[in-house]
Amino acid sequence: MWFLSTRWLPLATALVVFTCSAVSAQTSNAPLPAVGVVVATKQDVTPSYEFVGRIEAVSRVALRARVTGFLREQRFSDGQTVNEGDILFIIEQEPFAAALRQAEADLAAAKAEAENATVALERAVELRANETVSQATVDDRTATKRVADASVLQREAALEKARITFSYTEVVAPISGRIGRTSVKPGNLVSPETGVLATIVNDNPAYVNFNVTDREALEVRRALADAGIAEVRNNQRVQIKLRLSDGSIYSETGRVDFRDVQVNPTTDTILFRGVIANPRGILADQQFVIVIVETATPKQLIVIPAATISFDQRGRFVLIIDDDGRVQERFITVGSEVAGGVAVTKGLEAGDRVIRDGIMKVRPGMQVEARPIAQAPGGK
Repeated sequence: MWFLSTRWLPLATALVVFTCSAVSAQTSNAPLPAVGVVVATKQDVTPSYEFVGRIEAVSRVALRARVTGFLREQRFSDGQTVNEGDILFIIEQEPFAAALRQAEADLAAAKAEAENATVALERAVELRANETVSQATVDDRTATKRVADASVLQREAALEKARITFSYTEVVAPISGRIGRTSVKPGNLVSPETGVLATIVNDNPAYVNFNVTDREALEVRRALADAGIAEVRNNQRVQIKLRLSDGSIYSETGRVDFRDVQVNPTTDTILFRGVIANPRGILADQQFVIVIVETATPKQLIVIPAATISFDQRGRFVLIIDDDGRVQERFITVGSEVAGGVAVTKGLEAGDRVIRDGIMKVRPGMQVEARPIAQAPGGK
């Protein structure tokens, strides 16, 4: 056996050397990992800030009963649009109509007494001129006339009160808008203690309230100053957009029309308010939205697809391919989202080749094959 091993040793050695050489050649000829890259480009980007906001109706009225009685009629359907002056509820009117007629009768009686007192006074004055009656009689008739006139004034006030009370039997829409669900149906007894019968909201246009931290407010004011804007209110170059709960951008554009005059010491925030059109009723009172405030003219910024960005405990980064075809790691600072992807304010230059496809199979320092890919709309 030793003789055979010694005899075949040179051949085995040669085979091992040949095999290693073949493997080495095969390894050196292996294709490089292929990755899809997009080129970082500059686009016009309007600097913006995002805040959590809540929609508020421009006008909101809670309807309540102002008299006690049985609810006789409801003249609207829940959710419909009503106009200012429309009669919405009717409360039983008979007791109040009777009180109104009683007040009218009391006024008529008071006026009759006043007329009689006037005639009596005039007669007493004539008789006093002939010295037929004493001055005391004239004074008494004068006092009676004044009491009768005062009674007329009292009855007139009572009649006006009865008319006002009778008008409360008709609950009228004080504003135009959409009315919500009624809480009391006809046939039930209602009174001022019943609570809200229904609510009308006028939400076109709509307000959107959002709180801005003092630090963010300073950034906004500096951005306004850089754009040559001295004040937020009523400036058409300061616009707001809304992102709805499904992630879509609301079709209408609004403006900031109010900023509170002081910082809330509890939250260290300032209240801002925007106004935005709501012709189709998509925005609802008390709805949460994301408010996007655009405060200046467009700037040229690097824009890359959102899919190219990764992050870890160190922050956001992208993988790029250098001039030698090797993967490099770049940490970036991002701005707002735009139609073409995400704006990058620091960390990239125009023309950098950023890896979008194949990120998981490469690491920094590896040599790869870059395959340009077309960037789809929306940065995808």
